[in-house]
Formats: sequence, C-alpha cells, structure tokens
Amino acid sequence: MNPSRAERFDAVRVRYAPSPTGYPHVGGIRTALYNWLFARHHGGKFILRLEDTDRSRSTEESARAMLEGLRWVGLDWDEGPDVGGPYGPYRQTERRELYQRYASRLVEAGRAYPCYCTPEELKARRQEALERGEAPKYDRRCLHLTDAERRRLEAEGRPKALRFRMDDAGETVVQDLVRGEVRFENTLLDDFVIIKSDGLPTYNFAVVVDDLEMRITHVIRGDEHLSNTPRQVQVYRALGAEPPAFAHLSILLAPDRSKLSKRHGAQSVDAFRERGYLPEAIVNYLALLGWGYDAEQQIFTVEELIDKFSLARVSKNPAIFDIQKLEWMNGYYLRRLSLEELAARARPFLERAGLTALIEREAEMGERRLMRALELSQSRLRTLADVSEWVRYYFEETVDYDERAARKHLLRAGVPELLERIAGGLEGIEPFDESTLEAYFTALRDETGLKMGDVLQPVRVAVTGKDVSPGMFEVLALVGKGAAARRLRQAAAWARERLASVSAG
Repeated sequence: MNPSRAERFDAVRVRYAPSPTGYPHVGGIRTALYNWLFARHHGGKFILRLEDTDRSRSTEESARAMLEGLRWVGLDWDEGPDVGGPYGPYRQTERRELYQRYASRLVEAGRAYPCYCTPEELKARRQEALERGEAPKYDRRCLHLTDAERRRLEAEGRPKALRFRMDDAGETVVQDLVRGEVRFENTLLDDFVIIKSDGLPTYNFAVVVDDLEMRITHVIRGDEHLSNTPRQVQVYRALGAEPPAFAHLSILLAPDRSKLSKRHGAQSVDAFRERGYLPEAIVNYLALLGWGYDAEQQIFTVEELIDKFSLARVSKNPAIFDIQKLEWMNGYYLRRLSLEELAARARPFLERAGLTALIEREAEMGERRLMRALELSQSRLRTLADVSEWVRYYFEETVDYDERAARKHLLRAGVPELLERIAGGLEGIEPFDESTLEAYFTALRDETGLKMGDVLQPVRVAVTGKDVSPGMFEVLALVGKGAAARRLRQAAAWARERLASVSAG
C-alpha cells in the first residue's frame, strides 16, 4: 500500500453512486453511510451521483426514493443532482458529451478502437471458445481490421461500439484499503466496451470519467465491484491519471450465511420506515455491519460514529444481517425517546390503525390517556408499528381476544362467575386508582384462595384481549371504571356461552 496516497486525508472527496433502478436497500445504505462517515471524519466532501444510463430500468421514481431514503436516515451530501456543485451535472445521462471527449482521447492514444461485432457473432464465438476449453474473452477481431474492412462495415451501416484495449501481459495490482494487495492477471482480462452502439457509456468507463472529473480521492463500495477495479485502473492510467484509493466492503449475509434476501427481513429502507424502525437505530446497526470500534460498545450516536470511524477497522469478512438484533437496537432507541417525541413519531401508525379519530374524540382527555398509555408500554416496544397494539384497548369500545389467550384463561370453570364478581366489585371502588385497585385485588385473592395470577390473567384477557400487558392495576385505572366493568361482563358472557356449547357437545 502506498501510505502517501491512502493517507492523504486533508482533501477527502468520496461519492455514493447508485443506479436508480429500484428502492434503496440496506446494503446500499450501508455503503453510503461508510462513505459519509469517512468524509465527515476527515472534514471532506460527500458527493451523490446517479448512475442512470440503464435507460430500460432507471426511473425518476426510483431516483426520488433514493434521495428520500438517504435523507430519512440522516445522510446529507455536499454535491449532488438536487444541490448542484462545481463538478456537475450529477446524473450520468446529462454527461454524454464528457464521455465522448474522454473516449476520443483513448482512441487517439491507441487505447480504444471501434468494434462492429453483432451480439449474435459475439455469442457464437464465446460458445466456440468454451467448447475449446478457453476463457470466453473477446478475441480482438475488430482491433486488427484494415482500413478497407472498417470502411466496408461502415458502409453496411453496421452499428459500432468502442472497446478499450487492455494491457496484454503482466499484472494489474490494486492496493485495497480493506483487503490489502489484490493482483489480477492481465491475460485474463478482455477488451471491454466503453461506449455502446447507442452512444451511452458502460459502467466501467463512465465511473472512471466521473470519479476523475469529480476529483474523487477514495472509492468505497461493495466487493461485487472488486473484479471491475483492474479494468478501471487501466483506464485511469491510459488517461494519464492516478487512480483513487479503493476500499471494497464485504457483502451482507443472512444469519444462516446464505445470500441476504427479503425472507431474512432485509428490505428497502422505505419498508423499514413503514414497519416502524427509527433512522437512528438503522444507522447505528448498519455502521456495525463490517465495522466496530471495540468488542463492547454497540450503541453509538452519530457524533461518536463520525469521531471513531476508520477504514482500518473495517473487516474483510462478510457481515451478518440479523433482523432480531436490529429490533433489539430499535427498542433501545424507542425507550430513550421522550414521551412527546414518541407520540409524535407514533402518529402515522396510530392513524393507519384508525386510532387517531378515537383519541381526538376525547380531546384533551384523549391526549392525556395516550401519553399515559405510551408511558406504560414504552419499555415493551420494538418498533413504532407496535404502538397501536399496545394502546388500542384504551380507546376502542370492544376488544378482540387472542385465541390462545382466551382459551387458556377465559374458558375455564368458574371464570365467568369470577369476572362477573370483579365487574361488580370494580363499580364500587372509589377512587378508581392504582393503589385502591391493588388493595381490592389483594383482598379478593385472600377471600377466594386463588393465586393472584389466576385472578388477574382472566381480567387481563377480558380487558385487553391479550395475556401480556403492562401492570394490570395501571391498565384498569387508565381504561376507566365503566369500560373495565363492561368488558369484564362481556368476557363473562362470551366464556359462559362457549363453555355451555362445549358441555352440550
């Protein structure tokens, strides 16, 4: 590694250059995050560039989703398609003349040549090479055309691409800041297309031109691009330019070490947002997928990440994306929110669940009830989407019983009578608060000889529909005397009817 090149951090310029052909995925966001942290750590510039030359797949909708996803997780950029900058435009489709100029330089230098081979001809020759047991690389047929042969092909109207002439022998050596020295045999690399027949550049050419023009000092990207790097390095040198420093990040794997997919919970950033994950949790978790400051610290503020981030601590081994660990971390961040902030962030999820109107119907009382419900449930939340399930029974007229919980705790002999008794007892309690409720249920336990759990679990299912909730005295006090007594009687009637049906059957 050349320390003077890799450590010249006084003018760091990095970029994240996605193709807007879909929604931003966690792997891409991690790459953007590492670039952003590296730039901010060194006081450099973070550039966003859209590589949108795949006209059949690139869409404006995907471009907007990409920008919105990055902003949602808190990443900003110093230059980009929406903010401008000194080296724009920042969309490849708006830079075609630039690519043509650089391509002409390579032709003049003897490092690029026109290729008239049709896709059918190329496919046939690749198949022939495979049958001979050879690598299916381009055979340089068009490099050796005579001027007369080129004129004839031009006269035929043959579409032509432009190919880069790779070095014939030796090695291309990449000094990777994560993987160390990586060597590539030049004889295994074929002459690749740099300008397609439609005039658009290919990835391996456009990325060099853009990174060169935008003064990129460090290219931090996924290791699926490592095999492209020797081609890009040779283009840089053919243009008389020094390549940037490269750092290739390992892929993300599922817990079973298979390729990461949606079935492992890895979806687009927008999907995580819809499921109630906090951006600060996403950033913290993604930062740890391949990087770590030490063996103990798991929770980092953004400021701490910026301060401590270093490519020297990035692992070359694949990182494991574990949705359960992300849920744990999201729960940690949810517990640290103030109740006011939690309520604000939960609003869209409450509205989606149809609870907003019920809360607003009670006006100021509804808001107070919501805040108390959030206080009681905050420690149990894993995502914001959980909020509606933990607060709905404070506002809805009736509750739906969890089938397993109802079968276990309501459909038992004596339970309907117990619930009726408790309903009547609650109506006589004054004041209807936690301490008075606790005294009532303690006395009831002693009178009946039942365990407290055998008393409270049927009540919990009757009032909340579940067999798990915050403390039952707190829940009853917040639900209110009238609603609690009504639900107890409804549950008693429900249980009595089903018990009778079972007996009759």
